[in-house]
Amino acid sequence: MQVILKQDVKGQGKKGQMVNVSDGYARNYLLPRGLAEVASKTNINVLKGKQESLEYRKKKELEEALEIAEKMKEIKVVLKAKAGENGKLFGSVTSKDVSEALTNQHHIKIDKKKFVMPDGIKTLGTTEVDVKIYTEVTGKLRVVVEQA
Repeated sequence: MQVILKQDVKGQGKKGQMVNVSDGYARNYLLPRGLAEVASKTNINVLKGKQESLEYRKKKELEEALEIAEKMKEIKVVLKAKAGENGKLFGSVTSKDVSEALTNQHHIKIDKKKFVMPDGIKTLGTTEVDVKIYTEVTGKLRVVVEQA
């Protein structure tokens, strides 16, 4: 019997997959527990529609991510911080600071977790920061830290 899985089932497959299982396993275990539904024509069409919409949404998100990555090549974010005489900051500029400044200055909203800054920025000057915008899409952002 062919069924469409509603949840991940160990040994059978992942959510949304159509799998062949024995009739008894489907009738006595999968269907009563709501883990699967019978693969009728309507259910198969619904599954295909969901898969197509998911692919379309992923494609749109990828296009938006590439567009943001192109914008980020041309812009720079300016931050002000207190520093000592040798150019070393009191504290550091974190990914949260950079994210807020990017939103305020250029109206591009990116989550602070997407910035690759292991220790933050600890000196004055220009720094290139990698930003993981989307899966396999990484942009570079110039961050300029000036004396406050």
